[in-house]
Amino acid sequence: MAKSKIFAYLQLTRPANVVTAVADIWAGFAIAGAWDGMATNWIYGDQLYWWNLLWLSLSTIGLYGGGVAFNDIADAELDAVERPERPIPSGRVSKKGAIAMASILLLAGIVCAFQVNQFAGILAIGVAGCALLYDYWGKHQFFFGPINMGLCRTGNLLLGISVVPALLESNWYLGLLPLVYVAAITIISRGEVHGKNRNALFLGGAMYASIFLALFLLAYQKSPGYLQILPFLAFLGYRLFPPLLQAIRTQEPKYIGKSVKAAVLSLILVNATLATAFSGWPIGLVILLLLPISLGLAKKFAVT
Repeated sequence: MAKSKIFAYLQLTRPANVVTAVADIWAGFAIAGAWDGMATNWIYGDQLYWWNLLWLSLSTIGLYGGGVAFNDIADAELDAVERPERPIPSGRVSKKGAIAMASILLLAGIVCAFQVNQFAGILAIGVAGCALLYDYWGKHQFFFGPINMGLCRTGNLLLGISVVPALLESNWYLGLLPLVYVAAITIISRGEVHGKNRNALFLGGAMYASIFLALFLLAYQKSPGYLQILPFLAFLGYRLFPPLLQAIRTQEPKYIGKSVKAAVLSLILVNATLATAFSGWPIGLVILLLLPISLGLAKKFAVT
């Protein structure tokens, strides 16, 4: 009984999705050049960067897990009709217990970020605020909803960059990449229940394509070895577009859901490509190692 209870609470946090949030932090580290600093300082016995990576990884786990748990709390009545198998409407988790867990996770995420620096702490507060805004208001807004969800990921990437606060001012625009990508997923996901959203599927596909172009141009600008991102982009395309094309052909909720799942988990690939553009393919491969972990968790937990 205890194990099933723990499993139900874990379901609220979407563990497979949480791993993709960790990839945001690691990509932010690459943009800040912190992976190079970690390697250098490890040789000389200074483990500060490693501690910062740990604190920010724990921070995003708390922020993401708490944010998506509050999403289920906000949707409890609707889920009782559309998704009665979820933890709260099924009775496996009480609403009061879910609120307590989600609140602790968000608070822990903020506290962990402040262990790195004040800028990280403020960004964590912003991410938590964006998540709650989306859960209780933003997702009901036709135009602002996708932007609101994207802002959560924007803040998460900037949270990783904040390990070197001085670089936030010159690299803030990179947050537009996860904003557009996640907004596209959010637009497409509106057909997960009822289907018949061909225009949204085409719009989401166009937004995905813009991300490919932006990543290539960014790598071209930042690195003389920009061609090393091509295998990552090819893998990303393989993960994204076949499920999306199937969803466009059928417009059935089942295939739209599969497309959304593939896109959410492929956030790891987006981050790996971004990290490669700034720090080279070895760091991209390190981040890519998160993908099999996320895929393994996706076999046991829902990805939405």
